[in-house]
Amino acid sequence: MGNREQLHDLRQQAHNAGIEGNSKMTEEQLREALHRVGKGEKPQMAKQEAKR
Repeated sequence: MGNREQLHDLRQQAHNAGIEGNSKMTEEQLREALHRVGKGEKPQMAKQEAKR
C-alpha cells in the first residue's frame, strides 16, 4: 500500500509543479520530471524529456 500512496504523492507534486497529464507517467519518469523542474526547466519540457 505504501508504494501506491507514494505514487499518488508524486503525481500530486507533479500536478502542483505544473506538469499536466502525468497520470500515465511511471514513478521514475515523475521523479525525473520533478527533478528537472526543480532545476528550473519548464514543466512541459521536463515531462517530455522524462518520458524519453
